[in-house]
Order: sequence, then C-alpha cells, then structure tokens
Amino acid sequence: MDEAREKGARLEVACKTVGISSRTYERWCTGQEIRRDMRPIIKRNSPSNKLTDAEYKSVLKTVKLPEYADLPPSQIVPALVDRGIYIASESTMYRILKKEKMQTHRGYARAPKKKKEPETHIANKPNQVWTWDITYLSTVVVGRYFKLYMIVDIFSRKIVGWEVWETETGEFASILVEKAIMNEKIKGKPLILHSDNGGPMKSYTLKAKLEELGVMSSFSRPRVSNDNPYSEALFRTCKYRPGYPQEGFKTIADAREWVLDFVDWYNNKHYHSGLNFVTRNSRHNGLSEKIIKKRIKVYEAARELHPQRFNRGIRKWELPKTVSLNPRKDMDKAL
Repeated sequence: MDEAREKGARLEVACKTVGISSRTYERWCTGQEIRRDMRPIIKRNSPSNKLTDAEYKSVLKTVKLPEYADLPPSQIVPALVDRGIYIASESTMYRILKKEKMQTHRGYARAPKKKKEPETHIANKPNQVWTWDITYLSTVVVGRYFKLYMIVDIFSRKIVGWEVWETETGEFASILVEKAIMNEKIKGKPLILHSDNGGPMKSYTLKAKLEELGVMSSFSRPRVSNDNPYSEALFRTCKYRPGYPQEGFKTIADAREWVLDFVDWYNNKHYHSGLNFVTRNSRHNGLSEKIIKKRIKVYEAARELHPQRFNRGIRKWELPKTVSLNPRKDMDKAL
C-alpha cells in the first residue's frame, strides 16, 4: 500500500484494489507499528435479531409454496400479514433469496436486459466519421411531406451532402452518399457512416453501394435517437432557423432553394459554439487554427493596453483536438 501511494496512487483506489476500506488501513497504521489483521481469526457474536434455523427454513418453505412462487417478497409479506402471519421482513426475505440464489426473474414476462452501449467513434480530422439522417419538410398540403436527406461531418460539423426528394429510398441514399464522397474527394479512404435504423439506412441498395465505396456502416441502437446527436441537432437548427416557412413549402423546388440557402449559411456564416465559434468550413478546410492564432494576438494586444481588465488572463481560444460520437463515460473524462 505504501509503495503504491509513493508512486501516486490514491488511498481509496489502492484500498479498494486490495479489498479493504481506507478506514481499516488508517486503523492498522495508527501508532509506531502496523497492527495485525484480526479479521480472519476474530470471533464475532451473532446478531441478537438473527433468524433462528427454524425461521430461516420457514421463509424458504413459504416462498416455494405455489401461491407465492411467482411473487416477490414485497407481495408475499403483505399477503401473509393479511392472514395474521409474520415470518420476516421484506429485506430479510430478499437477503435469504439472494443467498440461496433464488432471487431470479420469475414469471412469463421477459427479464429486463442491460442496455447495450452504443458504438463509439472518434475523429481527429475531417472526413473520418459522418452521420446522416432524413427529416420531413412540411408542405402546404396537409399530410404531404418532402424528405430532406443530410450528411454531416462530426469533426467539423459541416454539411457534406444533402438532397430533397419526395420519398425515402435506399436508391436516393446511395446517390447522396456517392455524391458527397466524390465532392470531398475521399473515395477509397477510410470512412465511417453512422445512421439510425430506418429503412433506407439498412436497405440492400445502400449497403451494396457502401461496400463498393469502401465505407463502414454504423447504426444507432434500436429506438434510441440520442445515438445520432449530430444529425438531430442539425435538423433542429434547420427547422428553428428564422425564415423557415412554418406554413410549409409549395413545391419541391422551393424546398431545395431554401435548403441551399440554409446550407450556405450553416457552413460558411454561422459560428459554432462547439468549435469555439469558428465556421464549419473553416474547421473543415484547416483554416481554424490560423483564425484562432489571430484571435489570440488581438486579445494579447488588448491586454497590453488594459491589463487591469484581464485579471484572469485572456479568453481560452482552443479547439477540440478530437470529436467523439457516443463516447463512453470513462472515455469522455479522459478526453
């Protein structure tokens, strides 16, 4: 323990590793000599409220009865009390069932399953990880919608591909992906394309096209929209953008014209808070570092003129070196 602490290990972590509490370690080290571990040889008296062997067996016999076999202790105890019988508390019954390995799922309903962790992807430069999705654009005709396909690069948040069509198909998705790859000139280079589990996303047509282009597919967990946050955030920005026609688009040409203007604003004019307020194209094209250095020079010059206004130093103009899609909690802390 002392050797581990000298090398920088925290006391609580080191104690947990060897199976003791930090309080136990401190108690052993009180005084000039280290005290002996008395836990294996000490004799402890049984608790005064411990169940007798007969009561213990009575609990096991009761929970195995046909009328209680499919019930949890929270149901068994009240049922017994209504009959004027008290054997043990709910917590005691749970503890006995756990000890006897009887605290398992009972009944016809499916046992709850631990949620699968989403796939994690990390990008440290553009065109490594893309996400895409389809959203509905309302029209002036109730019940009729145009379909907006959009692909976004998670590193730069740039919209690298978009189209507006009247239907959702794997063929249209294939055209969009191939067009985006050609525009970015990355055919044959490693690329991950993440999406949800919609029909066009898992169509054989798109799958064949991605295999042809050498693109790796990645999918969200079923019925979990949070696994595709970049596309979801993009669509929210799109539909809450001032000037979005709330009454709906008249024609598909009108929809395409509006989306074209939106993409130009989104990629070239809008400062992204997640990118420390540089534009997507600046980040995507490698110009963001130059912009950040210029901003630092401006702030340094302002501090030289009025140092009393910058007691805490200048603003931190830094850009994230990596961007993660669905990072694990431990990875998020490390980043």
